[in-house]
Parts: sequence; C-alpha cells; structure tokens
Amino acid sequence: MTAIEIPEEVYDALRLPEDEREGVMREELACSLYDRRALSFGKARELAGLSKREFGELLGKRGIERHYTDEELAEDLDYADR
Repeated sequence: MTAIEIPEEVYDALRLPEDEREGVMREELACSLYDRRALSFGKARELAGLSKREFGELLGKRGIERHYTDEELAEDLDYADR
C-alpha cells in the first residue's frame, strides 16, 4: 500500500473526531477522484472502504452522477436478471 503524507498541522486541524478522520478522508478522496473520472466506480469505492450500495448512496448524497461503462451496465443488467 502506498501512503499519502499529511502534515501534522493539517491532520490536527481537522474538525473531526480522531477515530473518524481516516474514513472521512478516504471518502472525500474517493468521491473527488471518481467525480473527476480519475478512478472507476469500483476502485473509488475500494478506496472509500464501502460496498457498492454504500458508495452509490454516498455519491447520490453529494450529487455526483454515476458514470457507467458498458461493462458496468452489462454487470448490472446481468445481476438484475437473476
């Protein structure tokens, strides 16, 4: 795993409980990179540490549109046919 170094002053300035900081930062980064199309849905949700449904709901709460690839659409249609 590759680590991102965050200056102590910045980390300490976060207005979040200590036990929530890493999760919130992962979600923020995942949403931002997904929105910029720098990460796929699967990789962004992996970064966020969320299930497909949870990450989809997070995107919806933030008003970030889901961008489907043809492969993702085929997977979803296959799943819906089950």
